[in-house]
Amino acid sequence: MTHEMDRRRFAAGALALGAGAWLGGCSKVPDTARIGVAQPLSGPLAALGQDLLNGVQLAVDELNKAGFSIGGKRVALEVVAQDDRADPASGRAAAQQLVDAGVAAVVGHLNSGVSLETAPIYAARNVPQLIISTNPKITQLGLPTTFRIVANDALQARAIGSFAASQQGAGAFAVADDGTPYGKGLAEGAAAELKKAGKTIAVRQSFDDKTVAFAELAAALKREKVDVFVCMLNDFQALALLQELAKIGHTRMTLLGGDLVKTADMTKGGGLIDDIYATSPVLDVTEFTTGRQFLQKYTAAFQKPPAYGGHYTYDAMYVISEAMKKAGSADPAAITAALRSLNGYAPVTGTMTWDEAGEQRYGAVGVYELRRGNWELRMRSDRW
Repeated sequence: MTHEMDRRRFAAGALALGAGAWLGGCSKVPDTARIGVAQPLSGPLAALGQDLLNGVQLAVDELNKAGFSIGGKRVALEVVAQDDRADPASGRAAAQQLVDAGVAAVVGHLNSGVSLETAPIYAARNVPQLIISTNPKITQLGLPTTFRIVANDALQARAIGSFAASQQGAGAFAVADDGTPYGKGLAEGAAAELKKAGKTIAVRQSFDDKTVAFAELAAALKREKVDVFVCMLNDFQALALLQELAKIGHTRMTLLGGDLVKTADMTKGGGLIDDIYATSPVLDVTEFTTGRQFLQKYTAAFQKPPAYGGHYTYDAMYVISEAMKKAGSADPAAITAALRSLNGYAPVTGTMTWDEAGEQRYGAVGVYELRRGNWELRMRSDRW
């Protein structure tokens, strides 16, 4: 523990020295500051990744139009995007390209498995990384450059397990995951909550994050008369499973997924089983006071509504810009130091501020029900 505390103090001190050296020894502010975005821009999660990129781009366009400046000097903000393909190896390559391109900060990644692999790359160059990934292990790496912009999976697992256990009349439960750090971590946490509540888990299976062949799983759910299925799979996987369940007539069931099930595409599954719920630390844009205004601006800019969490990455960009102003610099180390002490104004979600580990102080998890083609909030808490 002493060694870990010393390492953290050293890292924090190095950042402070780096920021001080930049401010004291080099007053030059660049004409252009590059902002890296690394998200899955191809493959099954491309719609989510593009949404997260769009949020950053919308904020950058607004800041540039308003004449963004650092220390009185006009600075043009430029988005540099990389496709991480929701794959750790591709993510590492994308991260290396971004730091080599001299980005001031990075908004990425979506997938926890990718963020776990890329966080050390950004930390090695003092580049702040603002993540929407939710696995607690990412901040447990102890890197001073990692900042999570939503609640983590420890809270979400408690929400999933608590809500699943509260389903009246449910006798048998099932839990499945996609084998990723995100899915597996959430599934294990939810299963532990169910066991604490004295519930029977009749089926527990792990897959990979690309599987869509679920005939055997559907048969097992029917055979074990599963009433509640805790589904830590992607939306396209959950839809494939629902289609198999419809084929064999096991539709008197409730599905409770994680935040990668709470998507626009998942609405195609409405009516295939009795109930579909999803938990998410990515609260719906309409839940916020200025959410409707953001929705209008986003739709006007991209000719479609947000698919996932574009409002969070939009806010993250505004917080990065505030950190640049506070630091009086576009140097990554100076921005990281500023973020550490910043209570950042976030135009949609209200505020973003972090604890010592880089966890969002005001993160919450909501439970949503799919009704009439829309996700409707059932309850929300930051305590669960």
